[in-house]
Amino acid sequence: MRRPFDAIQCEILEKLTEALFHDVEMVITPAQVVENLQTQFGQIEGGKPGQISLLITAVGLLLGGPLFLLDSVEGRAERIRERLQETQIDFFQDLARIRTIIYAGYYGHWEGVTQEDNRNNPVHRQIGFTLPKFRDRSAPGEVKLELHEGRELTHDDFIGHDACPTEAGIIVIGSGAGGAVAAHNLARRGHDVLIIEAGPHYPSQEITHEERRMTARLFKDGAIQTSRDNDFVVFQAQCVGGGTVINNGIALRVDQAGMIHPDAPDVLDKWASIGATVDRAKFDAAYHAVETHLGIELIDPIIGRNNGKHILDGWVAYAASTGDPVDAASPAKWFRKNWGPKSVGAECAYCGYCNTGCPYGRKNGMAQSYLIDARREGARIMADARVTRINWRDDDESVADSVDLVFEDGRERTISVRQGVVVAAGAMASSRILDASGIEGTGQGISLNIASPVSALMPREMRTWDEDQMSTYIDRGDYLIESHFQPPMSMATLLTGWFGDHAAKMQNYSRLASAGILFPADRRGRVVGNQFSFKLDVEEDLPLIRRAVGALVRVHFAGGALEVYPALSRGGTLTPDMDIDEYLHDRITEADDIVLSSSHPQGGNAMNEDPSLGIVDTQCRVHGKANVMVTDASVFASCIRVNAQLTTMAMAHYATADGGVFG
Repeated sequence: MRRPFDAIQCEILEKLTEALFHDVEMVITPAQVVENLQTQFGQIEGGKPGQISLLITAVGLLLGGPLFLLDSVEGRAERIRERLQETQIDFFQDLARIRTIIYAGYYGHWEGVTQEDNRNNPVHRQIGFTLPKFRDRSAPGEVKLELHEGRELTHDDFIGHDACPTEAGIIVIGSGAGGAVAAHNLARRGHDVLIIEAGPHYPSQEITHEERRMTARLFKDGAIQTSRDNDFVVFQAQCVGGGTVINNGIALRVDQAGMIHPDAPDVLDKWASIGATVDRAKFDAAYHAVETHLGIELIDPIIGRNNGKHILDGWVAYAASTGDPVDAASPAKWFRKNWGPKSVGAECAYCGYCNTGCPYGRKNGMAQSYLIDARREGARIMADARVTRINWRDDDESVADSVDLVFEDGRERTISVRQGVVVAAGAMASSRILDASGIEGTGQGISLNIASPVSALMPREMRTWDEDQMSTYIDRGDYLIESHFQPPMSMATLLTGWFGDHAAKMQNYSRLASAGILFPADRRGRVVGNQFSFKLDVEEDLPLIRRAVGALVRVHFAGGALEVYPALSRGGTLTPDMDIDEYLHDRITEADDIVLSSSHPQGGNAMNEDPSLGIVDTQCRVHGKANVMVTDASVFASCIRVNAQLTTMAMAHYATADGGVFG
């Protein structure tokens, strides 16, 4: 395993750790924290570990170089307060994110390999956390934490790199929500389909509760992929099954009566107004087909009995206090998901680790459903192979005749196509592939559903970590509130606070409730080379963030919270007697002031009837090309507001159920 940090960087990390935990009881040493980070970043592929190495060096220089290393712990802590915690300089705010890396190194501590090896994990004991293996599930109605077997892809389902074919009928690039559905539809129509996935295959039985390992292996850039200016973390999968492996299985339509706010913008109407008309009846049928295929159903309240219920109860009390008819009309619901289904004995075991994959085979993601079904219809799958470009016929540049790809070991191959190509690698990767293939205008107008967490200290033990990560939501029309909770390492990186304040919050881990806001930022981003540029609108987005966070703070208080912690970069605590609006107005003046993330990039290859305004037509066919389609969220003409998984699957079905350009 690589060790990405050199001796000087390790010393900087160790001195930073000592200072950030100044006057805090540490149950592992600073040297162990550094070793944990070496292990974590040593498993991340690509250039991100190198970027973090530079970040560590820059932080060391900013804090005084040798003077920082030689200073007392108290002196180092004061330097950190002055130059990192309290800074309003953008570059220094970016450097201040080093604190979350160190907290990941501490609270992501893992011993050995198995849960059994971590029965006495000292960090888990310190914060009152119990790994799933050791939780009591003996009460009536509880779901046992056991592997649901019988629906996993096996080694025999994959083509080895040494057996790479020289040609295929249709190549589908990407195995996530868009690619898997398209591949299945095309294979069942008799086409010779080859699915090429850039990431590795991790069946359920190989997924563990070691957060640092799974984030390093399943996420692009180890789950710390950021926008160009570091304002946002963008979570994207890089594995067989794509985002369906690391998501929460949420299945919301863009226009479902009773599930969506009645005053929310009509997404399909907006698309039609900008030249992207979708046949509503056909799209509704596509939703229904996907929901039936996956057995999507309403989740059981037992899996969100504390945190999920807290958010629903808090919203009811909050909405009653405002008297606002918009609040009164807001659906407050349990999620529908593609866990299970219960009918086959695969109901969610609510271990709390959805975002790092399900070790129990309960998540009905693409690798447990559409990809298996595609294989039964004759499709082939090749993993750890990244498509770099599509090539065109010499005598007719409207016809794709091959794709170039590179294996994880650096070997390159070209595979000819007899019929064509389906691109479904995700909003950013699909844009890069099409751009490299000579398609002009890709990667423009990317939208994000942006999230920001707000945690709360409750008067009693919640044990929210013993639940599904996300179970309930409120759709307020202009934003959503979604309950969520994270395992120790991830929670530590999201939780506000520095020094002893952060440690005190983590030691109340079992008393925390948590939720997040989710709001649409429409067509503000673009892919520039290998970077993603995205800027919030100061006049539109920042006021919405403050208003949504303020509402969620009040929801927590209405549900009985003692203190509330918005994810402010400088830290902070709200109590019921404070002026919430004034507090947030003063502390959220730019994107760097608050933790923002997104798991739902959309657009970049937008659908439009006019080739000058979009990359694909209203049937997802690339304009000007005879045999290339795009079937992922990159074709969305504008932000859909809600979780993108179900709509991505429906779009792929909509475009390919009748064979698309391939017939």
